[in-house]
Amino acid sequence: MKILVTGATGFIGKNLVAELTARGYEVFSSTRNTSEAEFQRYCQHAEFVYHLAGVNRSEVETDFEEGNTGFTERLIASLASYENDASIMFASSIQATQDNPYGRSKLAAENILKQEHEKTGRTIYLFRFPNLFGKWGRPNYNSVVATFCYRAARDLPLEIHDPTRTVQLAYIDDVLDALVHLLDANVKTHAVFEEDVAVHPPIELGRIADLLQVFKESRRSLTVPQLDDAFTKQLYSTYLSYLPVDRFAYDLKLNEDARGSFTEFIRTPDRGQVSINVAKPGITKGNHWHHTKNEKFLVVSGEALIRFRKVGESEVHTYHVTGEMMRVLDIPIGYTHNIENIGTTDLVTVMWVNEAYDSNNPDTYFMEVQDETTQSDDHRRDASRNHTPVGRYS
Repeated sequence: MKILVTGATGFIGKNLVAELTARGYEVFSSTRNTSEAEFQRYCQHAEFVYHLAGVNRSEVETDFEEGNTGFTERLIASLASYENDASIMFASSIQATQDNPYGRSKLAAENILKQEHEKTGRTIYLFRFPNLFGKWGRPNYNSVVATFCYRAARDLPLEIHDPTRTVQLAYIDDVLDALVHLLDANVKTHAVFEEDVAVHPPIELGRIADLLQVFKESRRSLTVPQLDDAFTKQLYSTYLSYLPVDRFAYDLKLNEDARGSFTEFIRTPDRGQVSINVAKPGITKGNHWHHTKNEKFLVVSGEALIRFRKVGESEVHTYHVTGEMMRVLDIPIGYTHNIENIGTTDLVTVMWVNEAYDSNNPDTYFMEVQDETTQSDDHRRDASRNHTPVGRYS
């Protein structure tokens, strides 16, 4: 299917072209730099038109009329000259109900498209978009979220004159879902559809700024933001898209000694934390147990024996694990446990614990798993003998 997208390098256009291309459509991208001959070729062969081009900021009032109303007339005339009855989706604005140059020009363009439908029966889809946010928005232009994200990602102050002012926002991916759905529903119904997109409840500018501060702080605290509501999840993804390319990376604190290292990676408000433990060859770490703290171990490189013994009992259980196995071990409470590197290279283990480390309440109690002198070399290296199955890990 051949699809014409006007305003292809704008915020919606850039995202839509990427989505359509990924879905295998042939996309005609029309921009200010598109030649007249090329534009006419697009109008001749397009089977569906996304009309996103327009002017939304200018000091000259006539620019709105020419860019929004005039270009819409030009588009319709070009399609008609080739007797092309392709459906048209038009990106209008909630400001079409307001008495300002931009709003009036958008309303006029809507009316032109409705007249085209009445005259020819062409199918028209009208979208009155609210404020939009998402990746690839232009900062310092007409998107408060794009401006805030851009400045926050560069440690620049956010200029907020009224933190209590609210905005109603729609996320770009929700917009794309609504737009692409038109291709599935496009059966030339010869009607005018006034379409809607999913919008978030109004949110205060101060709340957006607070969330962005939490996102920035997460690198220092290692705490992944709480992402259980759609807006916060979408805003966090948007914020990351505005990071300068030289700020993609950040360093973790490496707690290192002769035995290896321990590095906290991720903390969560309610899902525990993830750390990376490295043990040198021949090193055993652990020999402790917990009342409530529980863990998961995943050896990703090297070879190890993980042993545990229930407190108050004498039987020791051993698991043999390697990086090739991708085997996760649950470490139950009430079992003293250790992990020994029996390989010739560093042992690297990803460790999840159900609660973030708290130095005031470590819930960690030293206890040897076993007396090493009573264990034979055969037992230590037996990979199959036992397959019944330790927060700082040392």
